Amino acid sequence: MKQTIIQVDAFTAKPFAGNPAAVCVLSAPQDDIWMQNVAQEMNLSETAFLLPQAEGYNLRWFTPSVEVDLCGHATLASAHVLWSEGHLSPEETAQFHTRSGLLTAQLQGEWIELNFPSKLTETATAPEELTKALGVKFKYVGKNNFAYLVEVESEAIARNLKPDFTLLETLSTKGVIVTSRADTAEYDFVSRFFAPKVGINEDPVTGSAHCCLAPYWSDRLGKNEFIAYQASARGGVVRVRHAGERVYLGGQAVTVLRGELC
Repeated sequence: MKQTIIQVDAFTAKPFAGNPAAVCVLSAPQDDIWMQNVAQEMNLSETAFLLPQAEGYNLRWFTPSVEVDLCGHATLASAHVLWSEGHLSPEETAQFHTRSGLLTAQLQGEWIELNFPSKLTETATAPEELTKALGVKFKYVGKNNFAYLVEVESEAIARNLKPDFTLLETLSTKGVIVTSRADTAEYDFVSRFFAPKVGINEDPVTGSAHCCLAPYWSDRLGKNEFIAYQASARGGVVRVRHAGERVYLGGQAVTVLRGELC
């Protein structure tokens, strides 16, 4: 049976920016090998698979090489598809059952708000590989089971980084978040995200990274709501709201491609 697959640019209001994700709403269960093969064929940072179930959808995310536990932009893209393709009415909440528990999304005008778990980091000593790979002075280094979190002195330093991805791939975490306060007036902080260990040298816009960034910047800036910019080549805007154990991530999304899997 043919399956429709839709490519969505997430955390952007215009095509060919933000972070692209493929979304497939399954009409029947598929095995893991098939889903991984589809993700490899799409060759995007994430491909999302949705299977209708009682009270929502089972949602799984695959990079071209592995299944991951949490992905923000592909969840945003999935919610966009459910509303834009008529699977849900605009007033309905999208409910996703995932490896990271129940995640929800609500349509708020032209924006979608995701409800995700907060991820705290603890102060850490930077391994030599991280220092060499980034090649800049660190203002702070933290770590959790997801990523190293590195603050640098300025937005310019963050934007101009040219990491050694071979060295980053040797780290124990799946990724590295680099962040700084924003010098650009409309943003509170900027970030970049590198994850060569899971097949993504640089992710264009990373919702899950903002689950770490929200509590981090909440402590430092003394507030709970932010406008963040991920300063990749494609770039993307994330509205962030920190609420204790949960982080609310707001973004826009646009469909750019629709096809069929044979």
